[in-house]
Amino acid sequence: MRDLVIVFLIVAIGVASPVSAKPGADSGLPPGLEKRLEQGKPLPPGWARKLSVGAVLDERIVDRGEVVVPLDDDGVITLAVEGETFRLIEATREIVEILGH
Repeated sequence: MRDLVIVFLIVAIGVASPVSAKPGADSGLPPGLEKRLEQGKPLPPGWARKLSVGAVLDERIVDRGEVVVPLDDDGVITLAVEGETFRLIEATREIVEILGH
């Protein structure tokens, strides 16, 4: 009986954990940038320094961008976002190269 109670508690904690997670918590952005995106405010100078090749660009940042070079044969686009330019895989939003401004 004691083992059954322990198993039940473990399952209950595992099920409750994702529900209690903050929306957008897995975006990979620092809390300050996350808040600015939620509020629709411009991103601060130097925001792109927090990004690196291989990181996935948040969808809300991609939505703010303008395509500079359309989709190529490798599935890569070049995107300008608030003074910063990135090459990223369109399907996954993974950053291939950070070109700067």
